Amino acid sequence: MKTKLLTALLTLSATVLMSPMVSAKTPQPSKEQIKLAKDKVKYKVFIPKSYVLFEAVEGDLNKDGKADTALIVKATDPSKWVTDENRGKLDRNRRGIIILLNQSTKQKPNQYTKYLQNLNCFSSENENGGIYFPPELWVKIEKGLLNIHYGHGRYGYWDYLFRLQDQDMRLIGYDASSNHGPYIESEVSINFLTGRTIYRKNTNKDWEGDPKFKETVRKYPVKPMYLSKIKDFDEFDFGVPVLNDES
Repeated sequence: MKTKLLTALLTLSATVLMSPMVSAKTPQPSKEQIKLAKDKVKYKVFIPKSYVLFEAVEGDLNKDGKADTALIVKATDPSKWVTDENRGKLDRNRRGIIILLNQSTKQKPNQYTKYLQNLNCFSSENENGGIYFPPELWVKIEKGLLNIHYGHGRYGYWDYLFRLQDQDMRLIGYDASSNHGPYIESEVSINFLTGRTIYRKNTNKDWEGDPKFKETVRKYPVKPMYLSKIKDFDEFDFGVPVLNDES
């Protein structure tokens, strides 16, 4: 009897002593993961079949004081998985966007209307970046505008700005910076409402010196372009030659 009691006490002691170690090794979900799990439930009805929610971004798009939502969704086609010799199995399913307008009232909270969707306009986050990582997609809503941002680390970035217009989201602005590490080679800013394009070329060849920009301003005729019509942001050509012909 004493032997059994001693064995039980030793087992209990070992369990108590090991519990904190086991708990400490259990990874805790990040704030982003917790939010995504909640958003998958909240916006489930708006996610098309064969898609999953990748990210939900909130912000006021129509300036009514209510938080509208941009849903980034991702396809789930098994045939789009590939095996990379260095990175292993990769999900190359493309991503898209769904815009929801908030129609909530005090009596009926969490009411949304689907305003538009484009389910295939963004490449996968697992594309081949060559000797560098692929551009990273960030989406945010600020000051009534949808900002689609691509960051490419030492190579720079490019931004697209959209606003609600014509039962769609019209492209109204584009800003880009072409970099080589900390050295800024050139910058571009386009106003798609006026066609005014500003091109800034860094004339300072000293990579450690402050940039000295030569600025060229031109105006081009531009036709309205809309988010729902863009087939692929990677191949998106808005026909402004100053992006290519200045040196």
